[in-house]
Amino acid sequence: MRSKWSRRIPALGVAGIVFLMAVARPTNGAESAGAKSPFRFAESEGKLLKLFDGDKPVLVYNFGMMLKEGVPEKFRRSSYVHPIYGLDGQRLTDDFPRDHYHHRGLFWAWVRVEVDGRTYDPWSVGGLPTKFEKWLSRETGPDAASFGVENGWYLSERKVVDEKVKFRVGRADAVGRAIDVELRFEANDKTVRIGGELPLKKGYGGFGLRYAPHKKPARMTMLDWSGSKDVIGAKSPWADYSARFNEAKETAGMAIFIDPRNPGYPNTWLLREYGYIGPTWPGLDTYTLEPGKPLILRYGVWVHRGDAKTGRVGAAFEEFVKSAGND
Repeated sequence: MRSKWSRRIPALGVAGIVFLMAVARPTNGAESAGAKSPFRFAESEGKLLKLFDGDKPVLVYNFGMMLKEGVPEKFRRSSYVHPIYGLDGQRLTDDFPRDHYHHRGLFWAWVRVEVDGRTYDPWSVGGLPTKFEKWLSRETGPDAASFGVENGWYLSERKVVDEKVKFRVGRADAVGRAIDVELRFEANDKTVRIGGELPLKKGYGGFGLRYAPHKKPARMTMLDWSGSKDVIGAKSPWADYSARFNEAKETAGMAIFIDPRNPGYPNTWLLREYGYIGPTWPGLDTYTLEPGKPLILRYGVWVHRGDAKTGRVGAAFEEFVKSAGND
């Protein structure tokens, strides 16, 4: 019997280069003509891909180079998700927040990226920008929508890492919505090393969420802990952040789930009360990307009403793990 998570969103596949390719073929940005679907895509401004479920916005993928008015040019960036919307239409993520201009919705980047003996900091948009190259797929169906994108990490005109990202978004029920993300990285011609923050030994870097402004206190929850204080270095297979965002009267939240097949599972985390959570892999260590040997990282994002308890985060994680085990 397949899990409730896998009914919302089919299990991540291990055959082929990405989970999505088993059900989607490259469409060069054209939406497939499949079964009738409540989902629809819409591009705008030549830099945004918007996904809707009926008349409700779900998320926006920023494939163009983005910069907010009044923010220094050095923080211009692309290839991340913002906004992500709650089930009641509220914005759950932030972009270019004043306290950390480099934070950007749902994003993935490392503090230390070593290329040819030099170190760059894509996390803080400090060199080695990610650039959009092409769409791999775009599919809608009665129960889920999916899309894939190919990007590159660039030093001037030289691509040093090939990045493929696949998203699969399930329909919401009364409690939550499942989003699966698969990241595939491969060094293009020479080895590239990635690692987290070192000087303060927080190890942050990798996959993470920056949350929208909210009424304090927020509530952060892990498998064996819940509270409002910052967490540095604790291990957990998942973490959640819930609050009343912007002017919303009701609590909502988002959790990140780590796929058990990811290296170092369960990873350590950085949780910040002001509005950030993310697993810190490889943290204080480094990982070497090699040509011909792709690194694949898989995560789930659970968008829910209420806090971690009423949003059934623990149960959703168990279903996520069962779904991954069905591959």
